[in-house]
Amino acid sequence: MTCVEQYEPELKALVDPVAELECLSEGFQFTEGPIWDRTKRCLYFSDIPADTIYRYTKANGVEVYRKPSHFSNGLTIDHQGRLLTCEHQTRRVTREGAGGSVEVLAERYQGKRLNSPNDIIVTRDGALIFTDPHYGLMPGIGGPAEQELPFRGVYRLDPGATEPTLLADDFAAPNGLALTGDERRLYVDDTIRSHIRVFDVGDGWTLSGGRVFWEFSNGEVPGSSGLPGVPDGMKLDTHGNVFCTGPGGVWILSPGAVVLGRIRMPEVTANLNWGEDDTRTLYLTASTSLYQLRCITSGRGKTL
Repeated sequence: MTCVEQYEPELKALVDPVAELECLSEGFQFTEGPIWDRTKRCLYFSDIPADTIYRYTKANGVEVYRKPSHFSNGLTIDHQGRLLTCEHQTRRVTREGAGGSVEVLAERYQGKRLNSPNDIIVTRDGALIFTDPHYGLMPGIGGPAEQELPFRGVYRLDPGATEPTLLADDFAAPNGLALTGDERRLYVDDTIRSHIRVFDVGDGWTLSGGRVFWEFSNGEVPGSSGLPGVPDGMKLDTHGNVFCTGPGGVWILSPGAVVLGRIRMPEVTANLNWGEDDTRTLYLTASTSLYQLRCITSGRGKTL
């Protein structure tokens, strides 16, 4: 189905206006966390309520990769090709080792258990940036459990560290995040407040700014109000354009916060990521289904 709404002419250089959305698989409960493994040429994604990580390949379709997954959400691949997982039920970030073993990388901050690590990216130096909202404390997707920390933050875990460093804590529900190629700007969306914020990254990974980059509740184009969906998963393309889930699908914004267009989705879309050798395939996890859309622009690669 044709799914592209163009609001600015610049969108034509990113996504073909007549591009067709393809459903690859359906019948899931709530899909999340897609990540493309360039070495193994497969896509991993989570189904949170099903307590499962799936693997998708063109040859075999969708197969169970890990079950139980401890109600996993966000996934990524580190520079050594290892799968990293944000686990809701155990409230930790883990790394897959040889033979499928799982190593805990982070589970506490200042003696208290993390809330429920949600989304995760890898920086050039191998550090991890992850968000820690409260969603996994809810029944059916990891909980019920009590929040021990008095905030919901964004963290950095340095290589070899056993405890993360808190980068920011003034969120209602930090969720998707994306880092520019020069690692000077960090985007984080806040699902409850329905906006995207952008931080300047300084020396030693100090964050400043944090201004609202885009406000979904106030910045919707005509005809989009009342559509289902919230800011959740977020990725950048190679030009720094922001692709973020939101009302009615995936919103595409320029680095200057101009809305270029929207990818209309038939289901509430939780997350997305770039895949294939040319990183021009956009994989989308949308509630009960997995979709793909071939784009003109390309993505930031396997870790971002």
